[in-house]
Amino acid sequence: MANVTNNRPLSPHLQIYKLIPTMAMSIIHRITGGALYFGTLLVAWWLVAASTGAGYYEWVSWFMGTIIGRLVLFGYTWALLHHMLGGLRHFMWDLGYGFEKSFSTKLAKANVIGSIVLTVVVWVIGYVIRF
Repeated sequence: MANVTNNRPLSPHLQIYKLIPTMAMSIIHRITGGALYFGTLLVAWWLVAASTGAGYYEWVSWFMGTIIGRLVLFGYTWALLHHMLGGLRHFMWDLGYGFEKSFSTKLAKANVIGSIVLTVVVWVIGYVIRF
């Protein structure tokens, strides 16, 4: 009996693909989705601290005010906004729009730029309101 699988072509692997913006956005969308699980734990931690008492809340607020805490919050903000914009892009595709190669590439690039700009805007507004 002959082995039929020897005559089948091998599936292409990642080494032969060229990384294009839409592919990168798909990968980053999945990564930011995973990162949002961690960020949700931060929100839950903050809520638990707020309900536990002033001392614990002040400690959590102090930690979030450190450079490490702010970097984590900045990253969480970016992940949230990037994932949201990616979700809107997928919603548009679900409606049947934006499948043209040039437009989807522009949309993928706009996703990155938009998420960075929105993150900076959110943080600037946060600092303006704070002081």
